[in-house]
Amino acid sequence: MSEDSFRIVDLIVKKRDGKELSEDEINHFVKCVTTKSVLDCQIGAMLMAIYLNGMTSVETVHLTKVMMTSGESLMWPTEWKGSVADKHSTGGVGDKVSLPLAPALAVCGVKVPMISGRSLGHTGGTLDKLESIRGFQVNLDSKRICEIVQKVGCCIVGQTDAMVPADKVLYSMRDVTATVSSMPLISSSIISKKACENPTALVLDVKCGKAAFATTEECARDLAQSLVGTCSGLGIKAVVLITAMDAPLGSAIGNSVEVAEAISCLNGEGPRDLKELVCKEGGHLLYTLKKAESVEDGAECIADALKSRKALYKFQEMLEVQGVLPQDAQKLCQPGADPFEVLPLAPRKTELFAKKSGIVKEIDALALAIVTNKLGAGRDEPEGSIDHGVGIVLCVRVGQFIKQSSKWATVYHNGNLNDSLKTSLEKAIKVEQNAGTEDLPIASRIIDVVHGKRQHPASVGQ
Repeated sequence: MSEDSFRIVDLIVKKRDGKELSEDEINHFVKCVTTKSVLDCQIGAMLMAIYLNGMTSVETVHLTKVMMTSGESLMWPTEWKGSVADKHSTGGVGDKVSLPLAPALAVCGVKVPMISGRSLGHTGGTLDKLESIRGFQVNLDSKRICEIVQKVGCCIVGQTDAMVPADKVLYSMRDVTATVSSMPLISSSIISKKACENPTALVLDVKCGKAAFATTEECARDLAQSLVGTCSGLGIKAVVLITAMDAPLGSAIGNSVEVAEAISCLNGEGPRDLKELVCKEGGHLLYTLKKAESVEDGAECIADALKSRKALYKFQEMLEVQGVLPQDAQKLCQPGADPFEVLPLAPRKTELFAKKSGIVKEIDALALAIVTNKLGAGRDEPEGSIDHGVGIVLCVRVGQFIKQSSKWATVYHNGNLNDSLKTSLEKAIKVEQNAGTEDLPIASRIIDVVHGKRQHPASVGQ
């Protein structure tokens, strides 16, 4: 049966009744979505049918592939084969891993055409953070992306209008049809945008905890398996790190404050948990690409790129080719310089103090993210504006001892930190009063690692 003979309503009925759609049927549906030859109500009905009945792994691969090929893909020189890679995070609070990781990987010989996103819900967006830097351009066409990767080795950009247009339609429809949390729809959306980069390998960070989409380890592992399975079906090597997201990653939450912390990491400094994740994600990618003999060796290569500041100067180079004035890029990346001579910072500062002495048992990432967004760091709607200068910087981490009346956080705002928001912040930290006076060992944020097995695309029925 040819695609032209399919009726959308018949495909909706088939999936509504829990039956498996063929590759041709999925292709026809996505083609109609891309060409806008299907009613919005029919798209919504199909999304709900998928949400309620799920998709097999084969269906998910077919959906991802046709979404990926609904627009243009990036093409690379043949000599780059085996060297192109990227990462993706499902979204966390204080997650600025992409900023130091992309240049560190480039120093280690990896080509990184990182296509990132904006803030979503309570989680921050990599593009929003980078736009804290005056002049930084994220809206580049495919030709310019390839030129920058050729010259620098990495870039961090937004999805172009010509890339994966089907996902743009389906993503917006998922938001208004209460189908965002569908596993196959999540996997196809994430992987289609990464697959159009034509990477050899991906490292994926699935956040798990109260401030993550996957609130339980079971949910996180299901998503991890779906992601690596989809990658395998497309012939992409993949590894997923399941990481904790109850407390913020690092100490900074916001936009410019997270850029400043990322630069600290690029200086070989910064919070331990941030450096650990940057090195481990990079280590897994280098090992997967056969550029390191083990994950540990790969992580050491990334650590050396940070410690030597080679990654810092690669970041500076990336800033300049993406529109930042050389003097601003140099000032930002000068060791010991104050990044807020270039980055915006909200004029009002409020310090928060511990009400009792003890061990910090909890710092509620979700509560801090909600407050930060209400201060202006996030968007109420997709096209809304954000305030790059507001944010929260923590002075303590979970497991540390804090004395009564000691500062535990600084909030940067524009005078809109009302009593209700202050109360939310005060409730976000839990101190165990009778827990001694010594810091506890800092636990790794990595809960588990899920590896994918590369298989030839023919195995999914092509």
